[in-house]
Amino acid sequence: MSPSTALPAVIELRQYALHPGQRDALINLFEREFIAPQQACGMQLLGQFHDLADADRFVWLRGFADMPARAQALADFYGGPVWQAHRNEANATMIDSDNVLLLRPCVGLPQPAAVAPGGSAVFATLCPLRTLADDALRRCVAEQLLPRLQQPGVRLLAVLETEPAANTFPRLPVREGEPMLAWLMSVDDGVVPPLVDTGALLDRWLRDLPQTLSLRATPHSAWR
Repeated sequence: MSPSTALPAVIELRQYALHPGQRDALINLFEREFIAPQQACGMQLLGQFHDLADADRFVWLRGFADMPARAQALADFYGGPVWQAHRNEANATMIDSDNVLLLRPCVGLPQPAAVAPGGSAVFATLCPLRTLADDALRRCVAEQLLPRLQQPGVRLLAVLETEPAANTFPRLPVREGEPMLAWLMSVDDGVVPPLVDTGALLDRWLRDLPQTLSLRATPHSAWR
């Protein structure tokens, strides 16, 4: 099964733990100074989010054409004038920025990745796996999981699995040796998110309980 062509080939899911009360300051700085320069370096900014369960957590995703493009884009941005001018201000808001999953599209989506109307919530489900995703898991996702997630008012944004390639930009650590399956869906206000017995469906592949992040898009997030 070929991966979705609507998504970048490589995606980072980044979760930052921030000093108390600093999330709005980081988001304002990020959206004012960092979106366009990262795009100019060849990155695709997919989404920026408040974590609704943790007022001091910032979650965001960016994509790259491939691993060599990722290395070049990150070198250009973090070695460039914009980051040099604002890095101290950004870093002052953060306790930890190393909670990063390096992912890639897992299966084709039933519809192209979509931007939901304003006011929607985004849910990111992270499933720790015993090993890297295999074809049997991908078939299970495509044939059993995806149909259960489809309902009115819900848009599936991405289904992702761990990108196994070595981190080509070690200056920014990623969580290595932690295989993952993840999906993100946008749910309109007033719509109950689809409830799936993930443990029963994926038990043979899981090494730990799934985690779901409840997110709200920032003003300039592409995904919402």
